[in-house]
Amino acid sequence: GSSESNPILNSSSNSNRSPRSIRCILRRVVPATPLKTTAMNGFEDWELRNEEGFVFKRVKRSRISDSGEASKPVEPELDPAVEERNRRMRKTRILVKLTRKYQSEMERWDILSNSFSAMQEKAARFQAEEREERLNASETTSSRDSEHGGEEDAPKTAASMLDELLSMAEAQEAIVKDVSNLCEVAENICRVEHEEEESLFDLAVWCSPRSLMASLCAD
Repeated sequence: GSSESNPILNSSSNSNRSPRSIRCILRRVVPATPLKTTAMNGFEDWELRNEEGFVFKRVKRSRISDSGEASKPVEPELDPAVEERNRRMRKTRILVKLTRKYQSEMERWDILSNSFSAMQEKAARFQAEEREERLNASETTSSRDSEHGGEEDAPKTAASMLDELLSMAEAQEAIVKDVSNLCEVAENICRVEHEEEESLFDLAVWCSPRSLMASLCAD
C-alpha cells in the first residue's frame, strides 16, 4: 500500500504513538518465523546406531528428512528370529571358511616340518657313516703301514681320503639345496598370508556399513 495506509511509513501517525504500540504494529506486519537451529547454531540431533557390530553416529531421521532423503523408502524392520537365523548362518559360514584356511596352512607347515626332520635324520646318518668310514680307513692304513712300511700305499690312502672329502662335499651340497627349497616354500606361505592381510587393510570407501559387512563376509 501507500505511505498513507502503511502505519510504519506514516511518520505523522507514528509520532503520536507510544513505543509499545509501534512494537505491536511491527508484530502484525512482520510475522515471526521459526528459525532452524541446525542452520543457525550448527546443532543437530545425533543418535548412536549398532548395525551388525558396527557402532556409528548419524543424524536422526527427522533431520535427514529435512536434507532431502525423506523420499527414500524406509527399510522394513526384520523379524528378530529371522535376524538371529541370518546371523548364525553368517557366523557358521565364516567359521567354516576360517577352518579350511587354517587347516590348509597347518598341512603345509606339517609338510615342511616333516621334510626338515627327514633332512636332519639324513644328515645325522650321513655323518655317522662318514665317521665310521674314516675310522675304518685310518685303522686299515695304520695296519698296512706297520706291515709294509707305508711307502707303497701312501698314494692310495691319499686318493681314498680325497674321495671321502668329495663325497662329503656332495652330501653337504644336497643338504643345502634341500634347506633352500624349504626356505622358498616358507617364504611363499608367508607372502600369501601377507597378501591376505593387505587385502583386509587396503579397503575401498564403502557407502554403508552393511555393504562393508557383506564384502567382508563374502566367500
